[in-house]
Amino acid sequence: MPSTMWADTAYRSKANKDFMEKQGFVSKVHRKKPHLKPMPRRIQQYKAGKSVIRSRVEHVFADQKSQTGLFVRTVGITRATMRIGLANIVYNPRRVLFLERINASA
Repeated sequence: MPSTMWADTAYRSKANKDFMEKQGFVSKVHRKKPHLKPMPRRIQQYKAGKSVIRSRVEHVFADQKSQTGLFVRTVGITRATMRIGLANIVYNPRRVLFLERINASA
C-alpha cells in the first residue's frame, strides 16, 4: 500500500509532485484557491476532509514544540533521535490525562 504525503499548500510544486511520484507517495497536498475566483464546491469539500486530519497532527507538533522548543539542542544525531523519541513517548500519557480531565468535567 503506498504511503500518503500530507502537506500545506506551500509544498505544492512540480518538483515535489515528481519526487512523490518517483518515491511512490500518494499526494494529499492542499490546493490553492483559484486567483480571483471562488473555490469550487468539490475542492472545498475535499480540502475540509484533509484539514481535519492535518489539524490533529498539527496539535501534536505544537505540543512537542512547546515542550522541547524550536530546536533540538544536542550533539549528534543519535542523541537528537533519542530526545525526539522521548518527547513522543511522554506525549501519549499527557494526552490521556488531558482527555480524562475533559471527560470528568463533562
